Amino acid sequence: MVQSSARDVDGYLAEVPDERREVLTGLRRLCREELVGFEEVMAYGMPAYERDGVGEIAFASQKQYISFYLLRTDVREAFAEQLAGHDMGKGCLRFRNPERVDFDLLRSLLRATAAAHGQVC
Repeated sequence: MVQSSARDVDGYLAEVPDERREVLTGLRRLCREELVGFEEVMAYGMPAYERDGVGEIAFASQKQYISFYLLRTDVREAFAEQLAGHDMGKGCLRFRNPERVDFDLLRSLLRATAAAHGQVC
């Protein structure tokens, strides 16, 4: 599933493969816990979290991996050392194995995102 036509995150999670649903549900729960004041929306066919109408975080079940989109450049720069050993695109952290999603790292990234406003790529 690259891009979903689901109208909400519940619908999105209902569409994902069984072997990824638990991890993605946990990721959603983590986002909702840490991103207080953000709005959960569907954007570009994936769950996203916006503050003041600007998307700062998103996640998706891609064909080969689970993607975590960290759209804040300042947070990526602040965590450059911790992110260095991970499969990263410009703003996308990829986990090829659902069991290897690093929830501790993601929690830290979410907390840093929620703590202050910053530039979005």
